[in-house]
Amino acid sequence: MDGSGDDAFDFHDLDPDATLWVRGVDYLAGWRDATQAATEIGNALAAVGIDMTGSKLRATANADGSALVKLELSAAIVREITTITRRAGVQERRAG
Repeated sequence: MDGSGDDAFDFHDLDPDATLWVRGVDYLAGWRDATQAATEIGNALAAVGIDMTGSKLRATANADGSALVKLELSAAIVREITTITRRAGVQERRAG
């Protein structure tokens, strides 16, 4: 998962005509930031061994132009992420 050419990035749902655009709002900057953040979380999840097959990371911008990343994950992947983050939290508390 390394960028916009990846199968986990979904651009097919983009319909510019279905959105109310506000003059002066920089939606592109928000979308770019969200795209970068989606890549970062995708790479981080892959680095800890999470198989993201069938999952989607969607980069978009909110109405105010701020970045938004939407995750579409199976329940099994959510449970795997939960287990990993809990373990990391326990290890951090022990170290601290």
